[in-house]
Amino acid sequence: MLQIIVPGAECWDSKKEKFVQEPPVVLNLEHSLVSLSKWEQKWCKPFLKKDQKTREETLDYIRCMTLTQNVDPSVYFRLSESNINEINKYIESPMTATVVSEDKNHPKSHEIITSELIYYWMIALQIPFECQKWHLNRLLTLIKVCNKKNAPPKKSSQKQLYSKHRAINEANKKRFHSNG
Repeated sequence: MLQIIVPGAECWDSKKEKFVQEPPVVLNLEHSLVSLSKWEQKWCKPFLKKDQKTREETLDYIRCMTLTQNVDPSVYFRLSESNINEINKYIESPMTATVVSEDKNHPKSHEIITSELIYYWMIALQIPFECQKWHLNRLLTLIKVCNKKNAPPKKSSQKQLYSKHRAINEANKKRFHSNG
């Protein structure tokens, strides 16, 4: 979870016809499958696509990430550039020490990832639904780990087999003091 402080601001109150001081607001945010799902439900497009988001889409995703209750909608327009940078840094963080190496021989998928696809992966891999509240990058790493661990072992290439047999033969020659 990320906690940010949205700075206070002086605003015009049209009802009272005077300037009022808005206090700073603390927002608790969570970049999770739940927030991703809420955003995609509203915008009807994949959030994880590399396309640039509009300011409105970005602010709306921050609204979807918000765990703090009863936040005045005007607070999101007061987010500073520093707040936005902090939120982006949090969204991009891996949130785990696990690094899953990519298979260079396996072509990279061009499948569009949406919240429903991630839920499908969770069901197929029997990942409990409480993980939908984890940081999204941590959940995606868990899915990659499960896929790797569930994958059948790779078959050795002909060259690797010959190399392995050669090493065994050399070890046996030394062990039994023979020439072959």
